[in-house]
Amino acid sequence: MEYFYTPPANISSDLLTIDGEEFSHLTQVMRKKAGDEITVVDGNGNAYHSTITEVSKRSAQCAIRQHMYRLHESTVDVTLAVGILKNPSRFDFLVEKATELGVNRIVPLLTGRTIPRHAKTDRWQKIGIAAMKQSGRCVLPAIDRLVEFADFVGGQTATTKLIAHERADTSSHDEILPASVVICIGPEGGFTDEEISTALRNDFRLLHLGTRRLRTETAAIVAVSRIVG
Repeated sequence: MEYFYTPPANISSDLLTIDGEEFSHLTQVMRKKAGDEITVVDGNGNAYHSTITEVSKRSAQCAIRQHMYRLHESTVDVTLAVGILKNPSRFDFLVEKATELGVNRIVPLLTGRTIPRHAKTDRWQKIGIAAMKQSGRCVLPAIDRLVEFADFVGGQTATTKLIAHERADTSSHDEILPASVVICIGPEGGFTDEEISTALRNDFRLLHLGTRRLRTETAAIVAVSRIVG
């Protein structure tokens, strides 16, 4: 069953509306019509098995048949903070895959070795919506504004705080069963020694990701996979 997105404001107790770009996708791309059954997610953890009851020029009305909460969602609350990358398409890829893997929050970081000084938050939010639907999730990851590394690590309260680094012990990822976790991944060139020291002072642990040198987006995928399984 295909997944579609509509914001919570478009949902009542037994009806929901699909409009805007998602309506165009529903009718023009997927060719859905009245009587078809679909699954609609709101990005806040709710999924609705629904039947399209009416299609007008600008919106579709759907009757809700079944409501499910946190369908296909991980029990671990994962925040992924990553040094912003010089190649924007690689960060696009990272957002897509992190969403598919179950990340709940993505934070682009300004670090000592990042080159770009701006974030394409609106674009990444659209990528997140598409990846949420494709993977069958019902939570849309929050995409934070660009933040300085030191400010970010100093304000985290997760039960487990990890930062990927080549100096980490090879067993550093064993027995990590957190309720909530923050994972920091460096940009091209990695974190500086000062940044690692800052993270350690704020109770972060070094995370080992293997002996090979990984691209930032690959490291993010590996790290999240080890936490959420």
